[in-house]
Amino acid sequence: MPRDTITEADEAIIVEAIQEAERNTSGEVRVHIEDTCEGEVLDRATQVFAYLHMHQTKLRNGVLFYVAMKSHKFAVLGDAGINAVVPKDFWVDINKAVIAEFKEGRYAQGLKKGILMAGEQLKNYFPYAGDHKDINELSDDISFGSTLDENQK
Repeated sequence: MPRDTITEADEAIIVEAIQEAERNTSGEVRVHIEDTCEGEVLDRATQVFAYLHMHQTKLRNGVLFYVAMKSHKFAVLGDAGINAVVPKDFWVDINKAVIAEFKEGRYAQGLKKGILMAGEQLKNYFPYAGDHKDINELSDDISFGSTLDENQK
């Protein structure tokens, strides 16, 4: 169970990082944590992205940080609006920074670092639009566990 590794304090750190990152950008960040990922991590992250309706943001600027704890798999995935405007290697540095922290067992710190890096970069492409123009389109809460039917894995 991911909650064995991610404590309530860790969860608070991660949610705070999401909120901080989103203060500077209209981009939307979600984190999904589960135990295992069978198959390709990007395929699973894509399934979770769809399940969480992350493709339904107005500017198609959602970002998913996907973690499979026991499988030791991680992916960061951006929606079409982001990938249409950022350089091809946009996610590489974020991915490396997060994985470096994970290797030291610092999961919350790794996610925080990656989320803040993403927010910092996204503000260049999707700046925050102001108080009433920019609404929080996706929940800042972490989603845990398998979110799809077993036959969809």
